Amino acid sequence: MEDLQDFLKEKKYKKVKFKVLKTQHLLITAKINGIKGNFILDTGASNSCVGFESIERFFLNAQFSETKAAGAGAVGMETQLAKNNEIRLGSWKNNRFHLIVFDMSHVNEALLQYKTKPVDGIIGADVLLKGKAIIDYSNSCLYLK
Repeated sequence: MEDLQDFLKEKKYKKVKFKVLKTQHLLITAKINGIKGNFILDTGASNSCVGFESIERFFLNAQFSETKAAGAGAVGMETQLAKNNEIRLGSWKNNRFHLIVFDMSHVNEALLQYKTKPVDGIIGADVLLKGKAIIDYSNSCLYLK
């Protein structure tokens, strides 16, 4: 049987390493508009997002959105939408990527309780679906096509 990594490489998938935090969250590095940040890889999050404090850092053109965000422990949160950004995970990239911007303080407060560094955002199912993602948990790798 062919090795998974070799098989996926033949199929033109790009490999991106991640770390498993002591909270069991998956930590992945991504670049938004050329700026590196730390993100939680979350298969249960429908959209990728960043906190309001990251608008300037990632050069986002965020506009008010009528959509309310909901997540673990929080509902009805105000959001903004930042359209047409570049996202890069390893050598995989997308140039017309939309991000939800909302208050991520509850996420980072939870991480800090476990003495884990705060994150810049969440990589959600939108990226995973667009990249036809395969997650190799045993080798801490995400593959995107």
